Amino acid sequence: MARIFNFNAGPSALPLEVLEEAQRELVDYKGAGMSIMECSHRGKEYDAVHLEAVENLKKLLALTDDYAVLFIQGGASLQFAMVPMNLLGPGQTADYINSGAWADKALKEAKLLGGQVNAAGNTAKDIPTRMPAIESLKLTKGAAYVHITSNETIAGAQYKVFPKTEAPLVADMSSDILSRPIDAQQFGLIYAGAQKNLGPSGVAVVVIRKDLAEKAAATVPTMLRYKTYVEENSLYNTPPTFGIYMIALVTRWILRMGPEALYRQNAEKAGKIYAAIDGNPFYRATAVKEYRSDMNLTFRLPSEELEEAFVKEASKLGMKGLKGHRSVGGIRASIYNAFPVAGVDALVAFMKEFAKKNG
Repeated sequence: MARIFNFNAGPSALPLEVLEEAQRELVDYKGAGMSIMECSHRGKEYDAVHLEAVENLKKLLALTDDYAVLFIQGGASLQFAMVPMNLLGPGQTADYINSGAWADKALKEAKLLGGQVNAAGNTAKDIPTRMPAIESLKLTKGAAYVHITSNETIAGAQYKVFPKTEAPLVADMSSDILSRPIDAQQFGLIYAGAQKNLGPSGVAVVVIRKDLAEKAAATVPTMLRYKTYVEENSLYNTPPTFGIYMIALVTRWILRMGPEALYRQNAEKAGKIYAAIDGNPFYRATAVKEYRSDMNLTFRLPSEELEEAFVKEASKLGMKGLKGHRSVGGIRASIYNAFPVAGVDALVAFMKEFAKKNG
């Protein structure tokens, strides 16, 4: 078996030992005589998996009983609509911090629903990329909530410290959830597509303060109400059982690794690549230094032709997924929790050799 170093932004690398465990259990799950994908979502086999996934996330985020963990289909993009549908009442205003492509999509979706939306900060088009400075935010007194995107996957910019707000703080953490320590109690709602740090695509994890789940109007469709998922433990309809099973395995792996050790490793991995970028004028980081992402590291070479050659040569050496997003170009190395240190070392060595040959 030839495993590559997978730098894709999502779906992205999963822990090898998790994939191997899923492989062993794929056909006959723990003696059930069937795959977990075939098990009833009301049966004892899947029930244990579901409960473990919830409890692991509660433990990793140190959640109190005031919070619920939900599994919702539709990815983070559906949450762009569900958040205002549930939390933005008539006559209220929601503050959105527009930090890039994904925050902008969330803001536009909220506007589609007819609510009052205030852009409390906007760096979406800034080059080099950055997050809006907390002290510059123009927040609305009495806002229904404040929405942020903790890490911009395309721009390679990340909030290192979160704003303290009077209104409930809502965060799209799709690309950096469980990658660093946070105080989850600072947030009213956190959502994340699973396909970067938690598991495969097809499911979003939502962490919500239970009182906020009560805010939705009765006219919000049943399957789009957070209250439905809280009351039914995400089992109102058939959930994405295999995706949740994989989340259970990945969170079990994080607990086994030790979250703090994993967080340190993430910072060290990013530090190695940024040192290679900063140490050679051949490369140029695209995000302001104090906002550089530890998950999605973006940089440019002297020309687009060299960037194309860089991606092709790296791919031949088993390093794939390094091409920047089609909207911005350049290079992007996504090094989520499961991305191995050996892959970072391989990229750094390649960067030095490529610059030497082409600089």
